[in-house]
Amino acid sequence: MAAAEQHHILDLPKFEEPVKLLIVVAPYYKDIADELVAGAKSTIEEAGGTWDLVEVPGALEVPTAISIADKLSNFDGYVALGCVIRGETTHYETVCNDSSRALQLMGLQGLCIGNGILTVENRDQAVVRAESKGQNKGGGAAAAALHLIALSRKWAAPSKCVGFHADAIKLAGDTKPA
Repeated sequence: MAAAEQHHILDLPKFEEPVKLLIVVAPYYKDIADELVAGAKSTIEEAGGTWDLVEVPGALEVPTAISIADKLSNFDGYVALGCVIRGETTHYETVCNDSSRALQLMGLQGLCIGNGILTVENRDQAVVRAESKGQNKGGGAAAAALHLIALSRKWAAPSKCVGFHADAIKLAGDTKPA
C-alpha cells in the first residue's frame, strides 16, 4: 500500500535572485486541477517565487503552451498540471505517453519543468494525489521545477565577452576616421 510508504522529500531550494514560474494546467477535471494548482502556488510562494497561470484545453496542449512560453516569455521554469483518467479506449495511452514524452524532451533540452499531470485509473486515485493536504502532487511538481531551476543557476557558465566590448573600445581610444 503506497500510503504507508515513507519517502524522502528534499527541502525547497533557496534563491538569491527571484524565480518566476509558469503554471500550465488542463482543467478538464476542474476540481482536481484546482487542487493541483493550489499545491503548486503554495510551494512556489514558500520558496519565495512568483507564478503566472494559464489554462489549456487538455493534457496534450500543456507541452505546447510551455514551448510557446519558452520562446516568447521569460519564465525560469514551468509546472505542468492536469489529470488523465483511464477510460474505455486507447486514447488514455496516447494522451499519457505523448504529453509525458513532450515534457521530457523539453526538459532534456534544458527547460526546468515539473510534471504534475496525473495519470490514474479512476477519480478516487486522482483526488488522493491532487489534494494539497494529501499527496500534493501539484506542490511536488512545483518543487521539482524549483530544484531544476536551482541546478541550472548553480551550473550556469559565467558570461564570456566575445567580439568587441564597449569598455575595450573606449580603452583603445577614438577609432573614428579623420
